[in-house]
Amino acid sequence: MDICRRKGAIEISELDPFLAELLRQIPACTNSDGVPAAEQRLFSSPTTGRETESCVEWKTYVEPELRRLFQTATQTVAADLEQLDGNEKSLANRTLRIPAKHTDAWLSALNQARLVIAAKNNFTESELNDHFRSPIGSRRDLSLFQVNFYGFLQEFILRELES
Repeated sequence: MDICRRKGAIEISELDPFLAELLRQIPACTNSDGVPAAEQRLFSSPTTGRETESCVEWKTYVEPELRRLFQTATQTVAADLEQLDGNEKSLANRTLRIPAKHTDAWLSALNQARLVIAAKNNFTESELNDHFRSPIGSRRDLSLFQVNFYGFLQEFILRELES
């Protein structure tokens, strides 16, 4: 896999089918429905419940807009991911181009996905910080790999934005 900035886009080339599939899963992974721990992570109150009036205002005025922003970001990422046609049976490596104007949406969707996956799997801080864990022997291991892979992509996008 090679990642670089090219012609106003971030280009991920030589993307093998396994990593392409992990990317295609981003929109579904952002769904926090039915996972209270994920909802709490995504929409945590700024007062951690101590100031009841502020919490009510947060839920009324801020949370709906956050949900809309998250949904819009996920839709943008899903549209970009159409480049990786999931119906193709080829094992050939693929290329994904992320327009520079979509980087904020990608950062948001990747962050949402990471938070939801971590909450669903109840990962500890120790597990999340163990970047040398290997091999993938279970669905939980795959989920941890996915969290780390998405974090790697976030880091690269941020580095590209800074340069």
